[in-house]
Amino acid sequence: MADEKLRLGGMALRNGLLVHGPTHWSAAVRREDGTIAVASGRKPRLRVAEGVAGVRGLLRLAEAVAVLPLVKRGLPEARLPWQDAKVLAAVAAASAGGHLVRRRGGGEAALAALSILPSVVALRGGEVAEWHGVEHKAIAAYESDGDAADAAKEHDRCGSHLMAPMLAANLTGTALLKRLAKEPSQVAQGAVALASMGIAVEVFVWAERHGSTRAARLLRRPGHELQRLLGTREPTEDQLQVGRAALAEILRVERGAS
Repeated sequence: MADEKLRLGGMALRNGLLVHGPTHWSAAVRREDGTIAVASGRKPRLRVAEGVAGVRGLLRLAEAVAVLPLVKRGLPEARLPWQDAKVLAAVAAASAGGHLVRRRGGGEAALAALSILPSVVALRGGEVAEWHGVEHKAIAAYESDGDAADAAKEHDRCGSHLMAPMLAANLTGTALLKRLAKEPSQVAQGAVALASMGIAVEVFVWAERHGSTRAARLLRRPGHELQRLLGTREPTEDQLQVGRAALAEILRVERGAS
């Protein structure tokens, strides 16, 4: 009987790929000398409120963030997407722009547009978009028992599918908050942002479980177009080799743990 497929996720690095499995992570990067470096380890697990809708998704996102220092320690050559002067400048510009918009009473749509500026800069600078394509193609090849070179560079479980429901929830929540308080506190605004992210994750999970429905296809359409037009580019064979190395390592450590 064929082994049950693992549910894999990932994140594009500036010089490679990070893959998440159920219990472990793996990463592979292309060194400056042309060789491939690989590392892996066990994922941290937050075992509180796991069955609470809206909270469980935030916990999984927190776990994904907690992996990053482990990746840097295990693979010092790995460069995270925001490890770039242009991206850091975009973060500063978005923060300053957001503060100015709030002072002048600007709309939430303008704030939402500013919030995604650093991500756009990260994707369009360097090779992050190509590595994002490697992530999707490597995981899709594993899921379909095919080859990464033949897989699509867009994937139905990409985090881009969180963007539309998160923005919609945030805009709605902020509008309701302003009805309750003329000048909402930073704590209240932060709570709305967290709740919006939690709602977006629940919508994401629902769309994955009901992928064949028209509603799920409509929910995924904005994220798919974001991937197609901006978030991903076709990678080179050298980059795909790094993706295959990261995939082989996650399969090795996950199978060893079972």
